[in-house]
This record gives sequence, structure tokens and C-alpha cells, in this order.
Amino acid sequence: MSAAEDAEWLRWVRKQFGSIAGPDKEIALEEFKTALQVKESFFAERFFALFDSDGSGTISLEELLKALSLLVHGNETDKLRFLFQVYDVDGSGSIDPDELRVVLRWCLRESAIALPEERLGDLTLALFEAADKDHSGSITFEELREELEGFPEVMENLTISAASWLKPPPPAERSRRPRYLTRAYWHNHRSKLAFLGGYASLNLLLFALAALRHAGLGGWVAVARGCGQCLNFNCAFLAVLMLRRCLTWLRATPIAKVLPLDQHVVFHQLVGYVVLALAAVHTAAHVANFSRLARQDGRHALAEYLLSARPGVGGLGGTASQTGLALQGLLAAMLAFSSPCVRRSGHFEVFYWTHLSYISVWTLLILHGPHFWKWFAVPGCLFVLEKVAGLARRRAGGLRIVEVNLLPSKVTHLVIQRPQFFHYKPGDYVYLNIPAIATYEWHPFTISSAPEQQETLWLHIRSLGQWTNKLYEYFQQPESPSPEPKPLSRSLREKRCRCRAQVSTGLGETRRLCSIKCYIDGPYGTPTRRIFTSEHAVLIGAGIGITPFASILQSIMYRYRRRKQSCPSCHYSWCEDLRDEEMTLRKVDFIWINRDQKHFEWFVSLLTKLEMEQAEQEPGGRFLEMHMYMTSALSKNDMKAIGLQMALDLLAAKEQRDSITGLRTRTQPGRPDWSKVFGKVAEEKRGKVQVFFCGSPALAKVIRAHCEHFGFRFFKENF
Repeated sequence: MSAAEDAEWLRWVRKQFGSIAGPDKEIALEEFKTALQVKESFFAERFFALFDSDGSGTISLEELLKALSLLVHGNETDKLRFLFQVYDVDGSGSIDPDELRVVLRWCLRESAIALPEERLGDLTLALFEAADKDHSGSITFEELREELEGFPEVMENLTISAASWLKPPPPAERSRRPRYLTRAYWHNHRSKLAFLGGYASLNLLLFALAALRHAGLGGWVAVARGCGQCLNFNCAFLAVLMLRRCLTWLRATPIAKVLPLDQHVVFHQLVGYVVLALAAVHTAAHVANFSRLARQDGRHALAEYLLSARPGVGGLGGTASQTGLALQGLLAAMLAFSSPCVRRSGHFEVFYWTHLSYISVWTLLILHGPHFWKWFAVPGCLFVLEKVAGLARRRAGGLRIVEVNLLPSKVTHLVIQRPQFFHYKPGDYVYLNIPAIATYEWHPFTISSAPEQQETLWLHIRSLGQWTNKLYEYFQQPESPSPEPKPLSRSLREKRCRCRAQVSTGLGETRRLCSIKCYIDGPYGTPTRRIFTSEHAVLIGAGIGITPFASILQSIMYRYRRRKQSCPSCHYSWCEDLRDEEMTLRKVDFIWINRDQKHFEWFVSLLTKLEMEQAEQEPGGRFLEMHMYMTSALSKNDMKAIGLQMALDLLAAKEQRDSITGLRTRTQPGRPDWSKVFGKVAEEKRGKVQVFFCGSPALAKVIRAHCEHFGFRFFKENF
């Protein structure tokens, strides 16, 4: 630090000390625990004992400054000495196996990792054998330093990460040019921006032409007619944006490279807002014009113009005013009940039924506007055909859920019989309806099984809303009937009794064979269809966002098997080059980010199988690389986790498998450093990089910004 930075740091520490110290200007143990924000008291007590140099039971400002100076300004040896003292619980000057075991047990708790006692013993033994160089039965300071030299990344920033109050606030960033004005942003969003530009220009052109045509009737009439012409286009365009089958077909054509088909739901919402705004201006202009006419006429009130049919006003039988007011009310209701706060707060039925009023809206538009039918004829016919085809496929014959697995973190894994002639691509999704849960509700879920899996479809459903929670609870409840059941409960219970067996399959998982009726509508395409035409694909899934990639990874391995060749003489086997018309992939990096250990259990068996198959078919191959991150685990440079992470690394190298997931891929603690991750991807130079993400919108923004920096194409799955 410079002198100025050092002075700022001292001022900050004094301020923080004053905020946590008691009236006696001393920090007691409980105050220290609260400020340090550690999960377990062991490390707080160890740090407190080391900070309290005079053994008074409290920490003064001088003692705090001395300890912090060592951690912030100290050299590598000073920090290592502090770490050694943390692990040397009895203060004997060396670390014995029992002390190491105790510290590692608390490290596991601090990182929210649950391992059996046997694995804790293995970790202790691995670290102790590596560090006890002279086999004396204890680890000295010099031995610990020598062992840490094999982990250079740990020493780069050894600190107590949870103690954010120890660190001065970061300096204010210099104002940078907004990302929306950068060249990278325009390059990565060129199709969307071109589409928005064309959409805006077309609306302006339609408004100008209609307004000029009716300019002689007055300013209000010109505005109303201009908005009316734009409404003709936009109300018909709303239907185009929800032609899911047509859009899925278009994804397989070259036009997908030009039009932003992945954003059709976002554009549907945008056009909906535009329609409401245009309708409000259109109505206000007509009301202003009628008010002017009423004043000129002197015989008719404004209400007569608005509420009674008048020949020549417009619409079928002069009902333009009445149908217009009805349309305004319907559009306002649709917008109000389409908001996320309604859809995701357990009132999906309200959104569903109010949105069905689009039938009334289009009917009223045909009655209201004499030219709307011309705009609506083609989109309307396509929309009707899609609906008829969907209804026919849905009701042609119900399917059966043949197996249910209740996974940790309230994830429901459904195994559904696959319909005959049901063809889909990896990453596609379907709409699911289970009458036993809700008769009229259809919800979209990604297919997590590969297309090559012929007999069944897999869906993994996270319980995040009312319907998904009902689904999990439906299969979770015991089969014994409760006394005096309500009629609805009795009906659901009778259907639930069709389940034939229920067995426990492991920690937090229940497997049930059953025969529950369901319907599916689809499949529909997603951005992930582009993966197989990429050269270097980076797949990033956060939590349950792995589901589309589960299907894709399985499909990749199926294609590996299909191309496996063997020599009839020596039985040597190899895999032919995977690059063909359908798949140009040279490299796949799969990154899965989870909050805690139990979330990895969703797909760990699948990932283990993929690792084994790649090892068999491409020994030492790097075509598919997996990267696992556990965000609740403390990073390697944190003093509360360094011993644990070293032990996990050593044991993984020894056993060739990770202690957390059982995979060969080592689970990394904390969050990915995207600059390093994408920097490594760029250095490999395996072809044009495309990043596919499925997860939270907040993380999507972070990854999108890094993709723009590195010049990678970014595609996001709606989640």
C-alpha cells in the first residue's frame, strides 16, 4: 500500500472498531464472532485467542491493529505463522494428527461439506503424510511451509475471506463507457438490435403514412388513425411471436442466423407493452376528437359518442367506440395479470384465464377495425393450425408417468413413456399437464434425456412455485389414507394409490414406480440447438440449469459410441473423428455451479457414466472437460479452508476421484473466476467459442459481460 492508502486503511479500521466495540472500547468474544461472520465458533475462538495477545479476554484497538497489520501488510512468512498457530490448537509448536483431524472437521462444517468419519480420517491421513516430511508424528512450521509451496495459488492472497469488515472499501471505479456503447456489445447483439431497429422503423412508417392520409380530418384523427394502423400490425405480430412450432422449424433454417428467434418471448412481452401504449394513445385521441365534436354539435354529449353506436363512426354497425372501450379494458387486464408478481406468486390460473381473452381481443379487433383482418389472416390461420395440431396431439392418447424419483433440494425426476414418432433435439422442451395436479395448467420443462433414449423421456423439475411444489408433495405423501378426507383430497389419493412400489435409493432420494396419466405438448426448440454446430462450446449450468445440458452431454456420448470402431484382428478400439454435418464440435467445456454438496446428487450418476465412457473411448482425451464449483465452500486462500482444500487435492490425486461428488473431476470451492476461465478457453484456440448458459438472470448478466470482453457468442436459455 502507498502512504495514502495506508492512512485510509487505518481510518477504516478505527471506524469499524468503533462500530463493534463495547462501551469499554474493547471487543469481547461474542462481538468478535458477530463481526467476523463465521458459521462455526471454533475459528472465531482461535482467531480471537491469537488477536488477544495479552490474554485479557478482550481485544483492544492496539491489538486489533497489530493483528490486522500482520494479515494485510505482513509477508508470506508472517501469514503462514498465523495459519500454523490456528492449526496448533494446544500451542505445543507442532501439529499432531488429532489436532489436524479436529481442524479439518471444523473446516468441513465451515464449508457446508458433509463427509462420513471414514472420509475425514482419509483426508487427515493424506494431508498428514504429505506434510510430515521426517515421519516424526507431528508437523512443524517448516514442514507446513514446505508443503504449502506446492500450492502457489494458495499463497497469492492468504486471508480471512469472511471478515469483510477487515478490508477497506474498494476505491471508486473510474467512470467507464456504458457497455451498451461498446463495439463488443453491438457485435454480440447485432441480430437483436437490427430486429428492434427494423421493428421501430416499420411502426414509424405505418404511423406516418396513416396520419398523413387522414391529416385533413384534424390532428386528433390523424394521431388516432396512425396509432390504429400500428395496432393492426402489432396485434397480428403478437400471434406470430407465439407460433412455437413454426419458430422451432425456423431454427433449423439459415434464417435462424439472421433473426433473434431465441428472444421471441421477450419480444412478445415488448410488443404487448407497445400495444397497450398505442391503444391508450389511440383511445385518448378519439376521446379528444369526440369531445371537440360534442362542443361543436351542442346537441350530443360526449357519453353519447362513446356509448352509443353511430353510423359512419367506424366498426361493424358504427360500434367502434364500444368495441374500442372493451378492447382497452381487456388489454389492461391482460397486462396486469401477466406481471411476474402474479404468475410466480401462486396465481398462475389468473394469468392463464385472463390471457385466454386473446380470443375475445382478436374477435373485437375484427369488429372494430375494418382492415385488421387483412393483417391477421395469415398469422391467424397459422395460429389456429398450431392450436388444432397441439390439441390433437395432446388428446390423441394420454401418456403415463412410469417412474418418479424425489431428489435432494426438492427436485422431482419424472420418467415418462415416450410417444411413438416423438422426435426432438437435445435441449428441447415440452409443455407438461398432469390432471391429478391441475387440470388446466401446462408448464414448460426441458427434456433432460437424450433423443437416442427410445423408450422414455426424463424431466427434472425443481420445486420453485405452487404447481411444482404440489407435484413434489403429491409423490412425497404416504399412501395410507387420512381420516375424513375432503372430496378433492380423496380423488387425488385414489389416483396416488395407483403407484405400485416405493423404495429408498439413497441419501435424500426416493424412487417410486407408478402409472400416472399426463399429457405433453411439444417439442419446442431452444438456443442450445446451436451447440452441435459450434466448434468450441462452453456449457454453463447453475443449479437445476443443468437439465438442457444433461440431454446434450448424453447425446454427445451416444454419438461417440456410434462411431466407435474396433480392429477384428487385435480387437483394438478407437473413435473416429466426430466432426460431421450434424456435429462440428472440437471441444466441450461443461461448467456446473451449485450452492452446496447435495445439489450435485441430481446428476452425479450421469456425469460419472460420461467420464467412464470418455475414458474408455478416448483415453487421456480432452474433448469433454468438466468443471464443478461449490459456492458454499470457502476458497483455497481462506485460512478457514486451506487445510481442507489441500487435503481434498491430495486425496483426489491419490484416489483419482473427488471426495465431494465421487467424480474424477475435482470440485472447486467458491465461485468461478470468469476472467481466468474464459482466458484459458481463449488460449486453447480450438475454434470459434460459443457460450451457452442456463441459470439465474443475475449470473447471466455477469457471464454475458465477460463473453463480450473476450468476443465469445453468448446464448441464454430462459429459466
